[in-house]
Amino acid sequence: MKPIKLPKEQRELITENIRAYFEAERGETIGHLAADNLLEFFLNELGPAVYNGALSDCRTLASQRMQALEEDIYALEWKKR
Repeated sequence: MKPIKLPKEQRELITENIRAYFEAERGETIGHLAADNLLEFFLNELGPAVYNGALSDCRTLASQRMQALEEDIYALEWKKR
């Protein structure tokens, strides 16, 4: 899997949210670089699990849609009476 790349604006927003979290919840002030490094760590650690979970959800949805499509096609079959 390729490394996760976030757009600059999104990365900066998340980094600032991490800094705000540390200040509000832990009473610690961390710098931009520390927050960015923490973001990178979590992207590397959590990214694959989140990505694979999303793919699993897509696979389930596609399977459900294919089943519904098969039922619709079966309903269109010409039946002798």
